[in-house]
Amino acid sequence: MKMVKGLLLGSAAALAASSGALAADLPVKAKAVEYVKICSLYGPGFYFIPGTDTCIKLGGYLRADVLANTNSDASGNMAGAGGAQNRFTNGYTWRSREDLNIDTRTATEYGVVRTYVDLTFSWTSDTYGAGAAAGSTVYSPIGTTAAPGNATGGGVAGGALGVYYAFIQFAGFTMGKAVSQFSAPWTNYPGNNFDGLVGGGGTVTGVNQFTYTAQFGNGVSLSLSAQDQAAYYQAGVQNLGVLGTGALGAYGASDYAGTIAPDLVAALRVDQAWGLFQASFAAHDNHAAYYGATELTGHPDDKWGWAAQLALSIKNIPTGPGDTINVQGVYTDGATRYNIQDLSQAGSMTYFSGTNVAGAYQSIGLGVAPDSVFVSGGQQQLIQTWGMRGAYTHNWNPYWNTSIYGAYAQVMYNSTAKTAICGPAGNGVGGSFGAVFGTAGLTSCNPDYNIAQIGTQTQWTPVKNLTFTADLTWQRLDQKYAGTITYPGSAAIGKPAAVYELKNQDAVTLLLRAQRNW
Repeated sequence: MKMVKGLLLGSAAALAASSGALAADLPVKAKAVEYVKICSLYGPGFYFIPGTDTCIKLGGYLRADVLANTNSDASGNMAGAGGAQNRFTNGYTWRSREDLNIDTRTATEYGVVRTYVDLTFSWTSDTYGAGAAAGSTVYSPIGTTAAPGNATGGGVAGGALGVYYAFIQFAGFTMGKAVSQFSAPWTNYPGNNFDGLVGGGGTVTGVNQFTYTAQFGNGVSLSLSAQDQAAYYQAGVQNLGVLGTGALGAYGASDYAGTIAPDLVAALRVDQAWGLFQASFAAHDNHAAYYGATELTGHPDDKWGWAAQLALSIKNIPTGPGDTINVQGVYTDGATRYNIQDLSQAGSMTYFSGTNVAGAYQSIGLGVAPDSVFVSGGQQQLIQTWGMRGAYTHNWNPYWNTSIYGAYAQVMYNSTAKTAICGPAGNGVGGSFGAVFGTAGLTSCNPDYNIAQIGTQTQWTPVKNLTFTADLTWQRLDQKYAGTITYPGSAAIGKPAAVYELKNQDAVTLLLRAQRNW
């Protein structure tokens, strides 16, 4: 009996130990998983960030560009190595870009709090140029500027980071880097991918601002804004008392002082089913430094410039569903960038081509559009401009569309500014132009000029969010100078010091693009 009792107790102990081990192996009840939930408050693509009441949306695109006959991406070829039209002018320029944007929104008792950031990562083939030994007319060494020059990381894996937008919106306020309130909704693109159109404000890549927008209902809104002028809205306050360097030295040296006042912008906008109307106004302070190297030389007074713009978009016109017409017109007085925007080359052009003039090496076209110019002891003379741009877009079917677009701008110097540049007799004698380029061959000295642009693009979207584009742009510089000049040469683009004919110029560029939005 004792043996049987011992066996029973031992078996019970073993079973108890076994049950304890099995209990230890049982799974503990897990916490509830935080599933990502769709947020339908702000449209498709938004999701709740797990554990919060904030919604987030990720988006962007991947783009590949190839451009013909230019050294820049979609801004033209009328300056620098692109305008040289020689062996430093690229036959093609290539860019690959990834864009990432992050949009977050949170509902509060004061309204929606929104943050938005748009980042780009780009790799762009760049420009080769020549160096020049000090005091030498020999271009030595040749072709030493390495490409791509924008590869900040260096080497094969280098590239460039861009911060386009980074802003907060709350209770009607926009704070940070966003498109200027002055700009039309299509910024630089009424019906195109070409970056360099004149005829209106731009800031495609955003500008720092503090803005309040009041909504009046029925699609009517008013925006009041203070925005940074330094990055994108300074076209130049040029000191003609100090001759500049290079091809445009006749227009003096840049003479900016520190920033004092932001640009002040107001925009009234009406959004309706038929389209959009917008009226914009901007005030721009031109704040120059000194006539000479120190404070003792004195300085010109500040001059406030201004710009006014009207924009109109007409949708769903009778030519077809989705067809649009976008047009705008602008006038500026001492606020040139609101017409000839920051991505346009039309505010500082040196373009070369051939000539039939005996004794001339080549021809050159010059066009410069600052905000103001002044001479030592004198006051700022504001530059006036006007311009317009527009486009018509037709949808052939859901997969194909074609647009025709154009732009035009005129740059005008007042009589005091012309005298400082071209001399009292208007022949270059006694002016900064004659001091740099000579007067022997000049038959007309006048810094005014016009710029005309026209183009067409066709887009094919074979599947949703994948688009292939071909965009052809022609530009014409209509300058008012005539005769010949003795150009001092430019080592950077391989141009020799020689006699050049002053001549109107034409340029053509082609953009081919593939873009996948996501």
